[in-house]
Amino acid sequence: MTNDVMVIGEHFQGALSQITLELLGKARELAGQLDGKVEAVLLGHGVEPLAAELGAADRLSIADHPLLEHFVPETYEAVIAQRIKQAGPRLVLLGSTSVGLDLIGPLSVRAAVPCFDNCTSLQVREGRVVAISQLYGGKIFAEYAVPETTALVAVVPGSFPAEPGKAAGAPEVLRLAAPPAPRTTFRKLIEPPPGDVDVSKVPLLVAVGRGIQNADNIPLAEELAETLGGAVCASRPVIDQGWLPLTRQVGKSGVTVKPKLYLALGISGAPEHVEGMKQSELIIAVNTDAKAPIFGLAHYGAVADAVEIIPLLTEQIRAASG
Repeated sequence: MTNDVMVIGEHFQGALSQITLELLGKARELAGQLDGKVEAVLLGHGVEPLAAELGAADRLSIADHPLLEHFVPETYEAVIAQRIKQAGPRLVLLGSTSVGLDLIGPLSVRAAVPCFDNCTSLQVREGRVVAISQLYGGKIFAEYAVPETTALVAVVPGSFPAEPGKAAGAPEVLRLAAPPAPRTTFRKLIEPPPGDVDVSKVPLLVAVGRGIQNADNIPLAEELAETLGGAVCASRPVIDQGWLPLTRQVGKSGVTVKPKLYLALGISGAPEHVEGMKQSELIIAVNTDAKAPIFGLAHYGAVADAVEIIPLLTEQIRAASG
C-alpha cells in the first residue's frame, strides 16, 4: 500500500463536476501531509479534453471507451476496483452524490476495503487519517479513525473549497483497460423539463419554505427573484406540496447550492435543508419564529412574516435600482 490519495472524477455532458475539483483540492492537502501523491481517475467516452482541468493531480488514470459513455455502476465499478487493487492508495475519495453513493458500496466489496460515507471533514492527525461523517440528517456527527489500509471515503459536496483543485499542471497519464461487457443496459437519461433553472448555478437565490403559506404566494417570491436577477428555490415541504418542481429543492434530498446571496423566507432551518445551503456566502433569513434554527446560521435575520416582507422588499429594491 502507498500513501497516495485517489480521486474518482465525475463529469456530466462534457463538463467536469464541481465535486471533482473539491476532492482534488483536499486530496492535494492530504497527500502533502501523508507524503504521498494524488491520482485522479476519469472514466467515460470522449473525456480526453477534461484532462486539462485535472492539473492538481500527479497522475491521471483514464479509461475512455464506448461502454463508459453513460454511467452504469457495473462497468465503472469493474474498472475502478481493478485500479484500486493495482495502485493500493491510502485513500480513495468519491463524492457523496448519486454517482459516488452508487459506487462506494459495491467497490468496497469488490476491492475488499472499508468505506465511510457522508463525510464533511478529513484530517491527518499524527499520521492517522480522521474522518467526520454526518448521520441522521446532520443531527449526529461521528468521528472515525480511518484504518491504515486502503479506505473509500464519500464526501458531501460543498465540504471543501474547489479553488485548490483548479491548479495547473501536467500529470502523468495512465491508460486503463476497457471494462467487460455489462449485464446492465443504459436505456435513457431523464432530464428536468426544458427551460427550468439549474439553481446550483444561480448566484442569487430566493428560497421559500412553509412560511410562504400557499401556492398563491409563490409568484411574490418569483417577482422578488426577478427583481434581484436570481431564481426561486425551496425547502422540501414546498416541493412536496407541488408548488415548485423537484429541480428547485435545496437540501439533502435535493440540490446543494453555494450562491452569493441566499434569502431564506419562511424556512425554519431543518438540518436536511441546511446541509444543502450552508456554504452560501451571505444568508439572510426571515421567519416569524425568533427561535427558528435558521437564525443560528444566517448572517442577518428578521423576525417577520415572509409574505408581508416580500412585496415591501421587492418595492425597495426596484426603487434603489432606479
